[in-house]
Amino acid sequence: MKKSIGIPVKAPEKVCEDVKCPWHGKLSVRGRVFSGKVTAAKSKNTAIVEWSYTKLIPKYRRSERRSSHVTAYVPPCIPVSEGTLVTIAECRRLSKTKAFVVVG
Repeated sequence: MKKSIGIPVKAPEKVCEDVKCPWHGKLSVRGRVFSGKVTAAKSKNTAIVEWSYTKLIPKYRRSERRSSHVTAYVPPCIPVSEGTLVTIAECRRLSKTKAFVVVG
């Protein structure tokens, strides 16, 4: 049972029975959506996703590169390894550090 999650991302081929999966479970996604690179995927069902952005410094009229990283939940139907480009979406708080889920 695949459902539409409201984000233009390709649905996974594999089917899972996970309740915390946005595609096959009851988890709803809302809020911010990011695309980034997986820097660590050592923990079970968890990935650390990092993305870069530029910040303008008005005093010097220059911009600097910065990066953010966040911990995201990985459903079993989405294969993730280090170096993979993924799309993550904000959801309800799943644990102390996880408030994002990998959607594609």
